[in-house]
Amino acid sequence: MFRFWLVTMLAVRALAGEARYQVSGRLAPEGRAEVTVFGVSTPFEAQTESDENGRFHFKNLRAGTFTFAVYMPGRGEARQTADVGPGTAGSRRRVNLTLQFKDSDFVYGDALRRRDSVSTRQLTIPEAATREYREAAKDLQKHDVAQATKRLQHAVDLAPQFADAWNELGIIAYQTQQYDRAEQCFRTALAQDHKAWEPLVNLGGVLMNTHKLDEALMYNQDAVLIRPNDALANSQLGMAYFVTGNFDLAVKYLEIARRIDPAHFSHPQLVLAEIHLRRGENAAAADALEDFLRHDPDYPTAEKIRETIAKLRK
Repeated sequence: MFRFWLVTMLAVRALAGEARYQVSGRLAPEGRAEVTVFGVSTPFEAQTESDENGRFHFKNLRAGTFTFAVYMPGRGEARQTADVGPGTAGSRRRVNLTLQFKDSDFVYGDALRRRDSVSTRQLTIPEAATREYREAAKDLQKHDVAQATKRLQHAVDLAPQFADAWNELGIIAYQTQQYDRAEQCFRTALAQDHKAWEPLVNLGGVLMNTHKLDEALMYNQDAVLIRPNDALANSQLGMAYFVTGNFDLAVKYLEIARRIDPAHFSHPQLVLAEIHLRRGENAAAADALEDFLRHDPDYPTAEKIRETIAKLRK
């Protein structure tokens, strides 16, 4: 359970009743992998394994945006965003998904460090705390956020040095709009494991919500230096430059994020469109909005965006 995403503009989607979707996925390159799906705007987690041909399945997913994290032995970890809902599903609520990765998309050293090595500090975590952490992941799969939070809090009570549990508490706090609490949890996680990238990038995101822009810029710069090919880090850095008025650098990093993961849940295209509009570049703004809708057709304000595009094209 190692999630690490937070940005300032997560769209909270209205669930389509109790509709559930099945995802049939395929990995490229093919191969056996551990595939974990994380909810973007609401706390959720589920895990499965792909077969030797890279095929995997998830059942009973609610409509929404998800991050798919893929860990391949010998390659490392990579991730992509995908939308699950009426706009991407067939008539039987089935979504066919291909996750295509380049070699540069995989994070190798840090992913293996966190999986296969244990720091001296982490060796002091008692089994009871680790067990609570694992059970919290099962609670999130059942959408039982309250129980997951209770277990994670118990884990850090037992082991205050448990950085991953602090990070997970921060993510849940962020997704439930408790930004001050999220900031506190990420700072604590980073203090307990200063080499951990996840709370670093998460802190860079939540600091924009708590209006600490100078710090947000610093943490997001550090996140990109460590993982220059990560969509989240580049998107957040672009947004940090945008809110501090540096549009040239904002465009640079937002375009990098869009190239790495065009469906990314941080929606870099929307910020790019805003920058182009402020510069009077209507055609470029329309292009960015059209690209956004290609990858997120179920966005809550999709119809208004289409109307905006039509006006910009006149």
